[in-house]
Amino acid sequence: MVLNESPESEVLPFVSVVIPMRNEGDHIRPCLEAVLGQDYPADRVEILVVDGRSDDNSREIVAEYIQQHPHLHLLDNPKRTTPSALNIGIKAARGQYIVRVDAHTVIAPDYVRRCVELLETTAAGNVGGRMLPVGKSFFEQAVALCTTSRFGMGDSRFHYDTREQYVDTVYMGAFRRELFDKIGLFDESLIRNQDYELNYRIRKAGYKILLSPNIISHYTPRSSLTALWRQYFQYGRWKVCTLQKHPASLRWRQTVPPLFVAGLVGSLLAGLAWPPAWWLFGGLAGAYLLANLVASTISARRGGWRYLPVLPLVFAIIHIGWGLGFWWGIILIGTDYFIRRQIRQDEFAKDSF
Repeated sequence: MVLNESPESEVLPFVSVVIPMRNEGDHIRPCLEAVLGQDYPADRVEILVVDGRSDDNSREIVAEYIQQHPHLHLLDNPKRTTPSALNIGIKAARGQYIVRVDAHTVIAPDYVRRCVELLETTAAGNVGGRMLPVGKSFFEQAVALCTTSRFGMGDSRFHYDTREQYVDTVYMGAFRRELFDKIGLFDESLIRNQDYELNYRIRKAGYKILLSPNIISHYTPRSSLTALWRQYFQYGRWKVCTLQKHPASLRWRQTVPPLFVAGLVGSLLAGLAWPPAWWLFGGLAGAYLLANLVASTISARRGGWRYLPVLPLVFAIIHIGWGLGFWWGIILIGTDYFIRRQIRQDEFAKDSF
């Protein structure tokens, strides 16, 4: 498949599409097909796939496409993490605009063009669309229903809102190249949540982040309970690392899961020593269960009643996994602080002696 070229293409901005990849043999082919099928002229686009030393067939698949598409390139990412992949791609990019596309995502044919149009006609430093999950299996479809629910995602609007508006963050994103010269690249110390941290710095620098319902892409959700739990536990854990760097970046939606988990665990433990605390535990658990069942019913009505039995469990994994991950992040940071403090005290005592 060859992208469109036109006599007018030389007046259009040059765009670099950056795709971080590691062991994406099941997803990279449809992702590349979608990127190569854009209605933006081929001579105004370069596609940079940055691979984290994949040990499946991902690199071989990309190599097949490179033979037919000279504007597609494969770069190596020895650190193997997403932020390092993005930074390698950004440093190598020649484009005025940089469009991030994740390997699990299939973008619409007009995705790049619509991103460029908004970057050209608005003051936004980053533009993006909704995160539209499309599941293939029964469980993936259930996750898709939960992650497009306000109960599941709070005020994280790119999951469900259909209005064009300025927001705190968007899915993936298309950026002005100048941004990275002013505020720096992705923070490679953040394995997760690096996109939110970058968007916080973008907003702090005076730029806006625009969510547009016309920018369409489809994302494949996690396919198992354990994978979903791991995903949201890591989200919670790495959010703490972001807050350590930028305390003012905290949003109300991000406080609800850890506060709920703290109340639940705290009242449960308190009940062992003071029985009246069981009433608090029962009240918290009962209120959450009721809200969960109502939200699950609404989601099942929207997407199909056959999902109703599993939706409460998916909602609970998202909320409790994120909340427990948050507290685990605090424990890890606190432990690291006390270890470093003890090392400093030992070194001081040694020097004093």
